[in-house]
Amino acid sequence: MPVYKWKGKTRKGDVQEGEIEAVDEGSVRLQLRRMNITPSKVKKKSKDLFENIAFLQPKVTEKDVVIFSRQFSTMIDAGLPLIQCLEILHSQEENHTFKNALRSIKNDVEGGSTFADALGKFPNIFNELYVNMIAAGEAGGILDVILNRLANYMEKAMKLKKKIKGAMTYPVIVLVIAVLVVAIIMLFVIPVFQEMFEGMGGTLPVPTQVVIGMSNFVKSNTGYMIVALVLFVFAFKRYYKTENGRAFVDDTVLKLPVFGPLLRKVAVAKFTRTLGTMLASGVSILEGLTIVAKTAGNKTIETTVFNVRSAISEGQTIADPLSESGVFPSMVVQMIAVGESTGALDAMLSKIADFYDDEVDNAVNNLTAMIEPFMMVFLGIVIGGLVIAMYLPIFKMASMVGS
Repeated sequence: MPVYKWKGKTRKGDVQEGEIEAVDEGSVRLQLRRMNITPSKVKKKSKDLFENIAFLQPKVTEKDVVIFSRQFSTMIDAGLPLIQCLEILHSQEENHTFKNALRSIKNDVEGGSTFADALGKFPNIFNELYVNMIAAGEAGGILDVILNRLANYMEKAMKLKKKIKGAMTYPVIVLVIAVLVVAIIMLFVIPVFQEMFEGMGGTLPVPTQVVIGMSNFVKSNTGYMIVALVLFVFAFKRYYKTENGRAFVDDTVLKLPVFGPLLRKVAVAKFTRTLGTMLASGVSILEGLTIVAKTAGNKTIETTVFNVRSAISEGQTIADPLSESGVFPSMVVQMIAVGESTGALDAMLSKIADFYDDEVDNAVNNLTAMIEPFMMVFLGIVIGGLVIAMYLPIFKMASMVGS
């Protein structure tokens, strides 16, 4: 159906504008009157030439979904009907991709679909966790509470991601700069010194010979090295897509000496936060564990959670299989056991998540503090070593002249 842009006034005289998908202009005006809006302008929207080209469309970010959830929760709490909330949010949305999704969701709900089913048609925007919690909110009549809880959950998850990216950004930038500097020295600076040394005659110091040899090797094999790097990245991605490959890599990552403990804390925080939020929203523990496993992001954690789910379905507690897995710290397992025995598992999981959020924050700060001097020493040794090796013949020649 075509889309119409409209502008009109409410009963209070406030000017509003937006877009409505309808059969014709008359249907648009009828819908606006039902919304107590007097239309002053209704115009058919021209088609976007690139709307069917997916990669040219803007992406819907987590922040967009958080804002949508917050606004939706406020309007539902104020007593506005679901359809009217979707219409208002659709008319205000600036992201073209999200706007089209909201229009489709509104039409589905108007056609008799549940809100959760309508959201489920857009898995790239609303993940399985979001859809299941909305379904629980609809069934329990607490949609505003669930939307607010989802917004809180997503904000904390975004904050956790930001911490990890912040910890990784500095060493990656320094490493990239170091590689570029070394490459420039090897390809452009050392050959100039080499020509100068060849005219001087005599035997060059061993460090200088080594550096010149490395420079000649890099110059002669630059193309092969780039091809080898591309092939390695391609092969690694193909290997990681296999079941065994992903299991091996994810397990190895958790065992790394520095980053392993940090990533394990991140996994614990994500597991407890997600499961606690779902249980508090009325989702069953078996369904919650299934969704937590699928959204874990690490094959080792995913396998552990699925094993826990199987054990629970056979009548065991959640704490026992978690303890046997060896993936989760004993303190976490003990706190979960206490939460189970007191009937407050969701609250206990939230407390564990808050604790591990702080642990991740401290770990990131410690990691950054440790990496900074290490990277400075690394740069000093590599670049300083190259410079000294190239100036050794000059120092040698100066000493000979002085004597």
